[in-house]
Amino acid sequence: MLDDKIEGNALKRLRRIEGQVVGVQKMIKERRYCMDIVNQISAVEAALHKVSTLVLRNHIETCVLSAFRSRDTDDVTRKVDELMRVYDNVRLR
Repeated sequence: MLDDKIEGNALKRLRRIEGQVVGVQKMIKERRYCMDIVNQISAVEAALHKVSTLVLRNHIETCVLSAFRSRDTDDVTRKVDELMRVYDNVRLR
């Protein structure tokens, strides 16, 4: 579960990303130089990755740690499987 600080930080970053996406749309409508557009898209992707990392860290520090502390092997297995699915998805990109 996200605490208020993490939620605020993530939402602040997402609002900034939203502005970046609007900027990319404007660049496309204006038929700006392709590489400038690609660079801005890369910046959006990097910013989204930061939000993902922030939320994932929170998940590990709260949900995953709680599962390990509980010693509920089914819950631990579920949490490890979740992390491995995320890892596999990131690795395949």
